[in-house]
Amino acid sequence: MTEIRTAQDTAPPRFHETFDVVVVGSGSAAGTAALRLAKAGLSVLMLEKTERLGGTSAMSGAGVWIPANHHARAAGIADSEEEALAYLRAASPEGWEAEEPLWASFVEAAPRMLAFVEANTRLRFALTTEPDPMSEREGGKKRGRMVSPGPLSRRLLGPLRKRLRRSTLPHLFTYHEMIGSGIYHHPFRAAAKLAPRLLHRLLTDSRGQGSALMTGLLKGCIDAGCRIETGARATDLILDEKNGAIIGVIVETSGRKRRIEARRGVVLAAGGFDWNTPLREANFKGPLDRLGAPRGNEGDGQLMAERAGAVLDHMDQANVFPCLPTVYEGHPHGLPILFQAEPHAILVDRSAKRFVSECDYNLGEALDRRDPKSGEPLHLPAWLIADRRFLSRSLPFRWYARNEAAWVIKAATLEDLAKRTDLPAEALIATVSRFNEFCRQGRDMDFGRGESFWETKKLGGPAAQLKPIERAPFLAMSFNRSILGTKGGVRTNARGQALRKDASVIPGLYAAGLTMANPIGTRALGAGTTLGPNLTWGFICAETLLRDNR
Repeated sequence: MTEIRTAQDTAPPRFHETFDVVVVGSGSAAGTAALRLAKAGLSVLMLEKTERLGGTSAMSGAGVWIPANHHARAAGIADSEEEALAYLRAASPEGWEAEEPLWASFVEAAPRMLAFVEANTRLRFALTTEPDPMSEREGGKKRGRMVSPGPLSRRLLGPLRKRLRRSTLPHLFTYHEMIGSGIYHHPFRAAAKLAPRLLHRLLTDSRGQGSALMTGLLKGCIDAGCRIETGARATDLILDEKNGAIIGVIVETSGRKRRIEARRGVVLAAGGFDWNTPLREANFKGPLDRLGAPRGNEGDGQLMAERAGAVLDHMDQANVFPCLPTVYEGHPHGLPILFQAEPHAILVDRSAKRFVSECDYNLGEALDRRDPKSGEPLHLPAWLIADRRFLSRSLPFRWYARNEAAWVIKAATLEDLAKRTDLPAEALIATVSRFNEFCRQGRDMDFGRGESFWETKKLGGPAAQLKPIERAPFLAMSFNRSILGTKGGVRTNARGQALRKDASVIPGLYAAGLTMANPIGTRALGAGTTLGPNLTWGFICAETLLRDNR
């Protein structure tokens, strides 16, 4: 008997697979979203376009800014949502007042997120000693808002442990050890002091910082029944033509495309657009030194959402942070280190004038300052100017500087240094002379270097910081923008729902982490005000989805 097939029989299936929720990305925002949803009993598919899990978060130092958290409360440190919101208001740049509804949502959810993660994973966080960088402002705290996880064995991930993204940072150390052991200046001494615990970590394949964070989150997701796929690139969102809702994603794996249904919604948490060169250059004009995020961060989530009708915002915002040159996965890369905050060194702009305290935590914001009309950078190209003693302070600096042989320029005189860097010689000599006079007086009269509480606690204050530049050979290193993660993306409301240009909600679409238009932009309000909000917005998206999209 001959089988008769109708056109409907032979047409490709509308969907190849169905899940309640599809989470695009595998970093911290994706992890908290997937964990919360899976623990609520929903079927969750996590898609990672590269062969490595964990995204930018896995590479990070895992400093996490969480106001009013339970660890601070247990330590007797008073904090509240109201104080945290006051700090966000006082410390944020002018013009960001419109983000207050999102700030309020973050402040309310962040402590709950942290407690949920600890209750549902192997992760255990502890307070660090770090203050808010602008703790002198209203609502600021000198301790209690920064936490970081203890080490975890990557073996917890089973077969996926080899797919966890490695870092340029030494994750054999925890964040607490990195900030407290003096590893940048005395790496061998720090390693010797911590030798027993480091040996134990080597034997158990345990790591701290971002490796621990993403080991714990991904293990929690796996235990909760979340399915994780690597090498699976989401290329487009699927819309319901009747109401414009997002009902699925198109995924490409090994050249094969699949249509995945997401009955309850899609959460975009696929990172920034650092490595999308045209998109990055359109939003960050001027010289760039290094990028510190994974190369998979090409703005897939932002572009998919825009094609589906979402509006993008804050595309000119990023985590701008000093980076040393390193090699990652065989390519030039950035290693985040505050190497400019050393004695016998200053920063100058293209006119050979200082423009910021070299120890300012928001030095990246100063580097990124732009002409309001043209959008061109005001200070770039910028240079780090130092004398020979700068090199003697850090073996790691000299080690990593080898990765760019021509980066460190040396000259016998400041005049010759100016010639080799195209800086005006007279202005450079005057700037160095002025700084040297401040060193003799013991106070930086231009930018107050070393005077804030953060600079005093972290970097020793003016006495440690104000050291003259006077011994040849003199040094110059380019010091332009380096970006650890762009922070522009899908404009959302305070519940993580993606918005159209007219501010209406796109049903079934949520955005978090570096894929959303982050309500805390280039100005960092704490050492963990990228990662803390990323974790929290994934959690907020999940809670919104559970509450509303039934």
